[in-house]
Amino acid sequence: MRQLNNWQNAIFLVGALLMVVGAGASLLQWSAAPYLFALGALGFASMQMLQRYEGSNFVIRRLRRIMLLSDVLFLVSAVLMFASQENVFGLSHITYLQYVYNKWVVTLLIAAILQLYTTHRIGNELEKEAKKL
Repeated sequence: MRQLNNWQNAIFLVGALLMVVGAGASLLQWSAAPYLFALGALGFASMQMLQRYEGSNFVIRRLRRIMLLSDVLFLVSAVLMFASQENVFGLSHITYLQYVYNKWVVTLLIAAILQLYTTHRIGNELEKEAKKL
């Protein structure tokens, strides 16, 4: 895996921290929470997308694609977090409550589970690959 430089690593870590703070602040109904989460998701996902795998291991390539899917789900969570603040789609109240309101939690949970799984598996696969060499 291509490693990030110091600045990219700092953006990656600050983005992860902002995502956690933004998700936590939304529980307190803080109006700036979606902005913090979105900024963090952009930083986290963009830096993770910059990490490339140049090897030929099919398993790691598949896990990287799953990891990129989780990055997209983090960004979708940010959009849904903004949409949960007010009915920006012009839907009826019942439809809004059924399909939009606080559904960012579901996409965030799926993204976090995929992220944990792929991070763990990629680490194991890279160790296996290093032992072969």
